[in-house]
Amino acid sequence: MHILFITSTRLGDAILSTGLLDTLLRRYPDADFTIACGPVAAGLFAHMPRRVRTIEMVKRPRNMHWVDLWRQCRGRKWDLCVDLRSSIVSYFLRVGERHVMQGGRRRGPRITHIGNLLDLDPAPLPVTWTSAAECQEAARMLPDDGTRWIALGPTANWDGKIWPPERFVAVFKALQADDPRLRPVILYGPGEAERARALPVIERLPDALDTGGSLTVTQVAAVLARCTLFIGNDSGLMHLAAASGIPTLGLFGRSKAMEYAPAGPWGRVAMAPGPVGNAPMEGLGVKQVVLIAQRLLHDWMHAKG
Repeated sequence: MHILFITSTRLGDAILSTGLLDTLLRRYPDADFTIACGPVAAGLFAHMPRRVRTIEMVKRPRNMHWVDLWRQCRGRKWDLCVDLRSSIVSYFLRVGERHVMQGGRRRGPRITHIGNLLDLDPAPLPVTWTSAAECQEAARMLPDDGTRWIALGPTANWDGKIWPPERFVAVFKALQADDPRLRPVILYGPGEAERARALPVIERLPDALDTGGSLTVTQVAAVLARCTLFIGNDSGLMHLAAASGIPTLGLFGRSKAMEYAPAGPWGRVAMAPGPVGNAPMEGLGVKQVVLIAQRLLHDWMHAKG
């Protein structure tokens, strides 16, 4: 059985689709999978079971990237195609069963819309796939020596979504005052712009583990799985933390938590006051974030027993 899964160009949306993929993996144990996605999201699927190919869709003028995808897929009979990009590609392929998500933005959680495509209620939560080598390297970087690692994600894909860096520092120091075992891990993406956004936090927390922005998506997932808590802006990194199953506190102002809250068993949000989806991040106070983080940690530790 051959399944074609067309998912997002953006990392966060692609992460939200992994729960649907995990459902298909369990529903069709003999199927193989071809993933079509954008280059930024491609690494997410590197260790996915029974993935035979990832087709990276690089945007081209006049939507020619869709023609490229059709050319690469037309030589096979697909038993199932799931298309989260609202394209018409599957209608020009030999497909036994197709599920195409409707286009346009809709109210409500994005993950619910994804689950609805296969009539799944509740929608399956995102997952991560990592390798044994990546988990071993993460254990070397974040040793189990009594330290409780707190991951901080101070960057985002545009500046309007970024909480002031000094407030990340203030939140961490407030949490560390309650528990001296805490140590920060600073996570961010590749490139000079990402590092420039993260640097004010790195410089103010000299004991922080700076991951350098050079880790792959799945290496970051392995690192996150060893953390006690993630606090960060609305970003792909936030969604990856939630998918890793750790307590995840997403910070929202210029984006809509009702659509993109962290989807995980321990996902929570802190929202800046103001118009929904257009509230300045500066309105979100340190005390509010600290209180939610403390409550989240308490509830998580209590659940662990």
